[in-house]
Amino acid sequence: MNEDIEEYLRFLTIERGLSKNTIESYKRDISQYLAFISESKITEWSQIDRYVVLSFLQNLKEQKKSAGTIIRMVSCLRRFHQFLKQEQISKGDPMLHIDTPKKAQKLPKVLSMKEVDRLIETPNTGETLGLRDRAMLEVLYATGLRVSELTDLKLDDLHLSLGLIQTIGKGDKERIIPLGDMAIEWIEKYRRYSRSKLEREGQRSPYLFLNHHGRKLTRQGVWKNLKIIVKKAGIEKEVTPHTLRHSFATHLLENGADLRVVQELLGHSDISTTQIYTHITKQRMSSVYKTYHPRA
Repeated sequence: MNEDIEEYLRFLTIERGLSKNTIESYKRDISQYLAFISESKITEWSQIDRYVVLSFLQNLKEQKKSAGTIIRMVSCLRRFHQFLKQEQISKGDPMLHIDTPKKAQKLPKVLSMKEVDRLIETPNTGETLGLRDRAMLEVLYATGLRVSELTDLKLDDLHLSLGLIQTIGKGDKERIIPLGDMAIEWIEKYRRYSRSKLEREGQRSPYLFLNHHGRKLTRQGVWKNLKIIVKKAGIEKEVTPHTLRHSFATHLLENGADLRVVQELLGHSDISTTQIYTHITKQRMSSVYKTYHPRA
């Protein structure tokens, strides 16, 4: 059964062209599923019916897994069992009569423009790492990049004279994103005064953002640094790198940007994913009205 899982992961990599992070997510979910069915003494995929799957999903609920996690698992297993049937590894598909649970729509948290300014201006740009963090925050807010796209950003991806950067997003899809003057200014300062100090002699790195060892800054490193900066800025909200992506999209729409343009900038394949931000802007509009209108 392990060999079938490896075959499926190869299929996702080669045929579907999914990113490394997405493949790892699929692998974790299916491994968890395999552990459960192994405990149930199941040795072949054909032994699995809808009741086995329902027992597994119930087990996840008992572990207090979130609705989002269970929805993702159902989606993962649906694709996996379709693959097994298509490849004639299994005759039946136990997912045929399994309904996907409905998830309550949860609006992503965003920062106000003032909070973004406060956050971005917090790092001490007189220090090597502070200057790097300022450039990093400017790029995150200016482009709406995912944290993995930020850490994968290479020097060759910068086209500062044109005011553009290029990145590879989910599904290995390339997109070109405009870069504002402020972000360009801080990238140039970081490259001139900070990055050269971080890069170790004889260990040239192609990546833009480096850690204090001169190696590529990791996703965990970005999260850790951001947590410290948020605390210094006195912002009480929970802020992650994705919060800046949400803020980027929301502020664009609040200032009149077209939804299709925001979709392209974020790299969403389906506009319905982008439409969540229209709900945020309407919610904020209502809040501002109730706060400031004399007869609200």
